[in-house]
Amino acid sequence: MAELIFITCLNYLVLALSIFMLLSESPSPAYAASVQYNVVSFGAKADDTTDSSKAFQSAWASACGSMRAATIYVPRGRFLVRSASFKGPCKNLAITVRIDGTLVAPSNCNVNGDAGNWIVFRHVIGVSVIGGTLDGQGMDLWACKLSGKSCPSGATNLMISNSENILVSGLSSLNSQMFHIVVSGCQNVKMQGVKVSNPGTSPNTDGIHITASTGVTIRNSKIGTGDDCVSIGPGTNNLWIENIACGPGHGISIGSLGQDQEEDGVQNVTVKTVTFTGTQNGLRIKSWARPSNGFARNILFQHAIMNNVQNPIIIDQNYCPDNSGCPTQASGVRVSDVTYQDIYGTSATLVAVKFDCSSKYPCTAIRMQDVKLTYWNQLATASCAHADGTASGLVQPSSCL
Repeated sequence: MAELIFITCLNYLVLALSIFMLLSESPSPAYAASVQYNVVSFGAKADDTTDSSKAFQSAWASACGSMRAATIYVPRGRFLVRSASFKGPCKNLAITVRIDGTLVAPSNCNVNGDAGNWIVFRHVIGVSVIGGTLDGQGMDLWACKLSGKSCPSGATNLMISNSENILVSGLSSLNSQMFHIVVSGCQNVKMQGVKVSNPGTSPNTDGIHITASTGVTIRNSKIGTGDDCVSIGPGTNNLWIENIACGPGHGISIGSLGQDQEEDGVQNVTVKTVTFTGTQNGLRIKSWARPSNGFARNILFQHAIMNNVQNPIIIDQNYCPDNSGCPTQASGVRVSDVTYQDIYGTSATLVAVKFDCSSKYPCTAIRMQDVKLTYWNQLATASCAHADGTASGLVQPSSCL
């Protein structure tokens, strides 16, 4: 009897082990469910000449319509894409666009210069863009603008609009006509290892622009361009920027704010571990000199190095380009709870710290802690107008708050 029980138990054990081995050798559900769409299979040609726009759109339609997780693959080579708009909602929430090659925009700015955007993701959830290069070939438009001629307005290289749970990793954006990357109306967007490259003379070519978005992070990226490395527009909340190299460019800017009288504010922004090299500005807050209900509050600028920066620390609430529509007016944007902590380096101008705040709504709760900025190995100066706050630790130039 005991022998029969032992044999029965042994058989059950062997059966259980067999089932375990079978399950462990089976692919995971996510892997088993994934499907890949190579743009070449849809007619894309890596010859730098043939317009592959339709092939990219067809690959997207297949991935977006799939019930399974999907990958769109762009192999090595240069693919001419006149324009591409990847729209949702999709049937799955896990689409990866893996790029080993380069997407190239038309070199003639009249082809897509008035389109506003070149590559667009709109109303999508759970999309990841991994690797690759976007070459906007904006040289034709820059030359046109610098000549003073009538020109197209220009196209943004990559627009991500009204989307959620987006990852952009290891992407390079080159030669954008206008902005490189715009995130608008989004939630939970992560950008890491992004490289932005434009000449310092290319006009209106912000590196990354964030507006009306919540929960955006930008990490471990290198940005050199002709305008702001990162610009932060109205309605931006819970933004984290860390480990960024900026230059050439106009620095990291909150604003311009207050262009409209009814405008969402900016709050909960952290900018840390940033190096600025030869930039026009370092850490800037900028608002129009006219009425507005906008605001900028709960801002932390921490661990920044300035290398020959013209305006290392600046709040400019008297922004009025061409003195049009705002002279003699005061900014309605309220700036408060702004901390500058552990900021070191060199200023290219004598005034290294400038707080030019609104005469109607002065800046409040500005905090300076451990700030040391020099001008050609000399003491720099600070300038304050309508600014209230405190200084602690070593602060040079001496605080004017």
